[in-house]
Amino acid sequence: MSAPERLISSDDHVDLAHNAIKANLSTKFHPAYDAALGEFGAAMATVMSAEANGLWRKQRGLPPGEVADMTSLAGRAHAAAGRAGHTDPQARLEDLDADGVEASVMYCEVSAFRYLYLLKEGNREATRAFNQTMSDFSEVDPNRMIVSYQIPIHDIEGAVQEVRWVAAAGGKSLQLPVFPAELGLPDYWDERYDPLWQVIQEVDLPVCLHIGLNTGLESLARRDPTPQKAIFVGSVALTTAEPLGMFIMGGVFERFPELRVVFVEPGLGWVSWWLYIADDLRLRQGYEFPALSELPSHYFHKNVYLTFVDEPDVYRHAKERLGIDNIMWSSDYPHPVSSWPRSHSIVGEMFDGIPGDDRRKIVSGNATRVWNLDG
Repeated sequence: MSAPERLISSDDHVDLAHNAIKANLSTKFHPAYDAALGEFGAAMATVMSAEANGLWRKQRGLPPGEVADMTSLAGRAHAAAGRAGHTDPQARLEDLDADGVEASVMYCEVSAFRYLYLLKEGNREATRAFNQTMSDFSEVDPNRMIVSYQIPIHDIEGAVQEVRWVAAAGGKSLQLPVFPAELGLPDYWDERYDPLWQVIQEVDLPVCLHIGLNTGLESLARRDPTPQKAIFVGSVALTTAEPLGMFIMGGVFERFPELRVVFVEPGLGWVSWWLYIADDLRLRQGYEFPALSELPSHYFHKNVYLTFVDEPDVYRHAKERLGIDNIMWSSDYPHPVSSWPRSHSIVGEMFDGIPGDDRRKIVSGNATRVWNLDG
């Protein structure tokens, strides 16, 4: 009997408790930490869509209903719902075994850079406390649980120091905010980030940008009449075109040719179209990209990677435009779309009949290379 197919998930999730983070932070900074959390929470409350949802229900003769928190997984029926592995590392390892997944790249549900920049004091110390807590989670088996350390970008000198700490501690994955403009900061093409790109390039770690609650879509979030903001959520991944363009057409990869950026969970189909149109703007429509010496697609294939979950036409998009070497499978544990605990059967159905070498790259080989998992 042949050995089971090697699976490495490029996108899974853990949930850290704020008390656990504060346990790694000096108590003198706790008031500032709590205040920043409160300020962030108040800002998020403004994107609730109770008015639009109430009007929608009224027009359809439906009884009033509470608008669900769009960040909550509660009440969603799926196999991974409520699994202890979301918060407990030993249970997470057991769920990896149950699913037959060799290793997992994990992102925290808590987006620390959404509130750490608000700290009036101790933001560097709070960043370290957060990342230490992520490290603590992975200690049960760091070779199988690859945590993504969050690097806030409001303080570039502090960010550089944190990248060096992660590298010295043996970390393999960095997570940065997707949209600097959400934090009132310049976009990623700006030269203020050059010291950060330089050190990340030196330590040879990938930059991971995970889609999330794009507050730039606040107006849509408020106007969305669906109970859990399905219109808003369906639009967030598409806005990844913004940072994708900033890195490519803004010339970041031209200046830092060894930088690797992973766009996590954006989906693939629309990116295939985007890559076509980005080249077409230059070749046929006469747009100028003065920061580039090559076509946009050159930098995509050299510097960019995409993760996906369970999506149709994956192999066709990869073969036709995206590149077999540029896409990576994920189980997205424990979110509703997760393939847990049927990852092997779902992968088998999705890639039935495709060449073995291509299949191995997509489900494990590319992730091994990007995160240097065999090194």
